[in-house]
Amino acid sequence: MALVTVTDASFDTAVRQAGEPVLVYFWAEWSGACRMMTPTLEAISAEYAAKLTVAALNIDRDPATLPRYQETAIPAMLLFRNGAVAGKRIGPHSKAQIQEFLDSHL
Repeated sequence: MALVTVTDASFDTAVRQAGEPVLVYFWAEWSGACRMMTPTLEAISAEYAAKLTVAALNIDRDPATLPRYQETAIPAMLLFRNGAVAGKRIGPHSKAQIQEFLDSHL
């Protein structure tokens, strides 16, 4: 399953008002770590489709959202439940690490 694209403009509706948990992946095209993690998050999106949405926000195109959560480093993953951050992971992570993180919060 492909990642759902969100923007600064669509963030509140797509993420904070979502009826299910949303894992937001903040990334940039120039980041080697992000390029390595994107296929992993696409796989996670397919595997966890019944439990959550995995969304991607390109920080170069939409730079306003990530700083709202006091983060500046990428790749960053923020898990939202009921409109609030329920957990976060900063930096590159393996598929097993992401699964462990999600399983502990879902």
